[in-house]
Amino acid sequence: MNQAKNARGNTASAMTGAGAAFSLRRYLLVGILVPVVMFIALDTFSLYRQTLAAVTTAYDRTLLASAKSIGEHIDAQGHDEMAKLSAVVPYSALEAFEADNRSRMVYRISQVDGRVVDGFADLRMWRGTIPQRGPYAALVDFYDDTFRGDPVRVAVLLQPVASEQGRAMAVVQVAETLELRRALARQILVDTLWRQALLVGVIALVVLLVVQRATRPVRELSATLQARSDGDLTPLPANQAPRELLPLLEATNSIMSRLHYLLEHQKRFVRDAAHQLRTPLAVLKVQVQSARRGDVEPQQALREINDTVNQATVLANQMLSLAKVAQLREQPVPMAVDWALVLREVALDLAPLIADKELDFDIDTQSAPMQTHDWMLRELSRNLLHNAICHTPAGGRLSVRLLCDARFAALVVSDSGPGISEELRNRLFQPFSAGQTRSGSGLGLAICHEIVLALGGDIQLDNRIEHGQLQGLDATARLPLAMVDNAS
Repeated sequence: MNQAKNARGNTASAMTGAGAAFSLRRYLLVGILVPVVMFIALDTFSLYRQTLAAVTTAYDRTLLASAKSIGEHIDAQGHDEMAKLSAVVPYSALEAFEADNRSRMVYRISQVDGRVVDGFADLRMWRGTIPQRGPYAALVDFYDDTFRGDPVRVAVLLQPVASEQGRAMAVVQVAETLELRRALARQILVDTLWRQALLVGVIALVVLLVVQRATRPVRELSATLQARSDGDLTPLPANQAPRELLPLLEATNSIMSRLHYLLEHQKRFVRDAAHQLRTPLAVLKVQVQSARRGDVEPQQALREINDTVNQATVLANQMLSLAKVAQLREQPVPMAVDWALVLREVALDLAPLIADKELDFDIDTQSAPMQTHDWMLRELSRNLLHNAICHTPAGGRLSVRLLCDARFAALVVSDSGPGISEELRNRLFQPFSAGQTRSGSGLGLAICHEIVLALGGDIQLDNRIEHGQLQGLDATARLPLAMVDNAS
């Protein structure tokens, strides 16, 4: 028992070590969090870009407002290229930039040909083009440049100037250094990252709790199995299990049911073998001792010993056959076998017994494809036919018929023996329960019963009554036919 527990513990440890590379919880956490984090990272980048674009637009509007304010105070003397421009820059045009000392604003008022009217001459003249479909109705353009080594954002306004003294086009440039914009962009980025990091943390916590909760039935199932004793093969309760675990529980219970059947069959086989083989071995020992003392003639002693050995051999072979049925039930089903061919081969093997009793034998078969092992059909046919031969009197009639319908094949073995009583019928399929003659081991019909159950069929024994008199016994075994593909 201790060795079994140690072996089970070592197996569990090995499985735990092997499963360390693959954890269901880790798989769920990574599978959920990685896509979420990737999505949030992309969303953070997109949100930052959109916010930065909105901030840039807002500051550009301020630059444009300043440029318009300056443009409204420009006067012209003369017309077109000959015009002379003059400007008085109002204080309100620069008022929007006074509140923050981190940024500086410069301006330049020029004629179209580049002559400076007012402002900072070292601010480079605009040489671009007005966008065809700009966001503003005015002739406005925005671009990035440098002023005295510092990066600036520049707004350009082409301002038409008309008065009683003249008419011309003025170029108003208003530039702002980028310290404030960059500081605001950094602040927006930090705030966005903090919020998204908090969101990731909340999602990770929720996912962790949900995964922990979702995998708890698996851990409880593992603990239940570990706590069981070595011989406990009772079904696992499935009424409280999640729907996703039901296939696993059903498969586990199915395996436990098969193991329970195999263990019970093994126990019964060992118990029956110990009980049934003890008697012929004891008889054989007595016969040998009697022969050595000279109580019986040597030839008679040898005949008795030979009969006992033959009975023990038949008993051992049939017990092995009974155990083989249980073994074949758990093996894959081979290709279809024609029961008619198997039945005729068995009848040919038993022909010497039929001829020895001079039986009126008749066999009639139809093709019956069966999805099972050849050995099962052969053993079922042999036991039923051999049992009928043994119970049919010399010179009697023995009939074998294999009939088929749409779904089943029926083997009917009809002898002309004494039949069976109702009390015997109820126990004749039990192991070591022979008929009235006690000539056999009592395992033949038990083997047949196990085979038909394993193949999903049934077997029955019926006395055949004709004209009010018992004429013999009909043994009928019905088995499902193999599903044949018509297209093939």
